[in-house]
Amino acid sequence: MWIAAGSLAAWLWLLLCQGFFWRTDIRLPARTDPDDWPSVCVVVPARDEAAVLPASLPSLLAQDYPGRAEIFLVDDGSSDGTGELARELASRHGGLPLTVDSPGEPPAGWTGKLWAVRHGIGLARARDPEYLLLTDADIAHAPDSLRELVAAARTGGFDAVSLMARLRVESLWERLVVPAFVYFFAQLYPFRRIGRRSARTAAAAGGCVLLRADAAARARIPDAIRQAVIDDVALARAVKGGGGHIWLGLAERVDSVRPYPRLHDLWRMVSRSAYAQLRHNPLLLLGTVLGLALVYLVPPVALFTGLTVGSTGTAVLGGVAWLVMTGTYIPMLRYYGQPLWLAPLLPFTAFLYLLMTVDSAVQHYRGRGAAWKGRTYARPDAVVGEES
Repeated sequence: MWIAAGSLAAWLWLLLCQGFFWRTDIRLPARTDPDDWPSVCVVVPARDEAAVLPASLPSLLAQDYPGRAEIFLVDDGSSDGTGELARELASRHGGLPLTVDSPGEPPAGWTGKLWAVRHGIGLARARDPEYLLLTDADIAHAPDSLRELVAAARTGGFDAVSLMARLRVESLWERLVVPAFVYFFAQLYPFRRIGRRSARTAAAAGGCVLLRADAAARARIPDAIRQAVIDDVALARAVKGGGGHIWLGLAERVDSVRPYPRLHDLWRMVSRSAYAQLRHNPLLLLGTVLGLALVYLVPPVALFTGLTVGSTGTAVLGGVAWLVMTGTYIPMLRYYGQPLWLAPLLPFTAFLYLLMTVDSAVQHYRGRGAAWKGRTYARPDAVVGEES
């Protein structure tokens, strides 16, 4: 009963004191069109992305932006013809100017993605842009995405404006795991706190980050974060730590087209960086496992155990905690257009994330290194893998 009471107390605290993380109303802030539209360079790191480029790159080429804008796609050693396909798409669709280049293999101490970003930013600096849009190769943008991001940054005086792209939710496993992924992210990094200058919380969504070029230079992006596994959060911390004003919210018309049809695909996505989030610290891993169990697993176990052994107090405490948990998950399911009957299944999804986190630690201590798209790093604590 006392454990169930602790779980309920944790949920009441999360409900009221964790930046209202469960609300999904943090969208692009109020904005007005600037009198003069600044120049923007779009940097797209891409490694073996031929499968998704036809659904994403044309959306960047077709941006309806009143100012000067140019795209730099950095082909990070692809083996599937990513660079050639990008040129073909640009020739077929027209639109914004596209440059495709390759930086070669990353040197020691760099993740492949950030090395590609560094190369892209270097190409962009020759154009002297006011803003850089860092976006992944699997992200499809609405035609007015760039102008809305720039207007929001200019109006709010932000040095970085980031949107959490809406991930694909079509397969059964995507429906179970993907909304929870964003829900857990918001729980760790409440969006309301990120936008406050006085708050220490800093995060971004790497699929879509509009960054002032001078803020990137001050924060030494990406050199200062060249070994970061979770590069978007590291970027936001570097910018905010340098006195920058940042903002993160949920996207309305910025979507990831990358499929994760099987549990195995989602498992790899999470386990690749989960233990790095815990700084490869066994004590943090233990605390995380115990915390996930207390917060997400205890409520249903307490409810059914209480009903089985006749402990009304245990059943009530567990049931109320589960009800609060379910209620906080409903807004995210609505945002993703998913049926509400998935909400009570959050403990099962949390258990999957617990196993993914433990597996991430197991892979670390087996010394297999971090692998992504055919590139394997010798040790995950020496040169860590990149995020998608």
